[in-house]
This record gives sequence, C-alpha cells and structure tokens, in this order.
Amino acid sequence: MRFRLTRFLLPLSLGLALNLAVLASEVRILVQSSPLAGFQYHAGKSLWHEMREGDRLTLIREAGNPHDANAVRIEWRGQKLGYLPRAENRAVAAAMDRGEAVDARIAKLREHRNPWQRMLIEVFVVL
Repeated sequence: MRFRLTRFLLPLSLGLALNLAVLASEVRILVQSSPLAGFQYHAGKSLWHEMREGDRLTLIREAGNPHDANAVRIEWRGQKLGYLPRAENRAVAAAMDRGEAVDARIAKLREHRNPWQRMLIEVFVVL
C-alpha cells in the first residue's frame, strides 16, 4: 500500500512544484494605466475593429526620438498605435533602459470623439 501511495504522491508533488514555479515566474505588477497618445496619427483608427480589450501590446523604447528622450512606442501585432504619454513615460522608459521586463495590454476600448479617450493601456513589470 505504501509503495502505491508513494508512486501516486511523488508525481503529484512534482507536478505541483512545477506549477508553482511557473506561477511564480509569471508575476506581473501593474505600474501604469494611461491613455494612448497619438491614436489619431497612427494605425489605431484602421485597426479599431480588430483590437480587443486584453490584447497584448508591444512596448518599444525610442531613446533617440527627437521629440521625447523617454519615448515608448506602443504596437499591436507589429502596427504602431502611438506612444505612452510624455508626462507619464519616464518610469517605464527607465525600467526598459535597465533591462527590466515590461509588458502591456489594452485595458479599455471606447468609442469617443476625443482620441485620448479611445484606448486605455496598462503597463506591467514582469517579475
């Protein structure tokens, strides 16, 4: 009986340990929630009906941007949507410059005349 129980519990405990390790590696901490800057100037309007809340976004650091040394470009499926707002991008830019893992997603999509009100982005630090 002990042999059968050990044979059952060992794989179960190994599986649990692996699952806990995976969960621990996927910890994401919300560090910023911002509107998308520049929505009206880039691909956002043409991609509007394809995007969904929760979709993953790509953050690309543009240290050489002539308008903003802290620029962080936002892309969805390789298409430029805009930027993190200049007034709110310094901490994320610094984290990216240090090589920290950052992640972003579409938090909210909303039909609105004001382009600053159309998309809300959440940025996470990945631990």
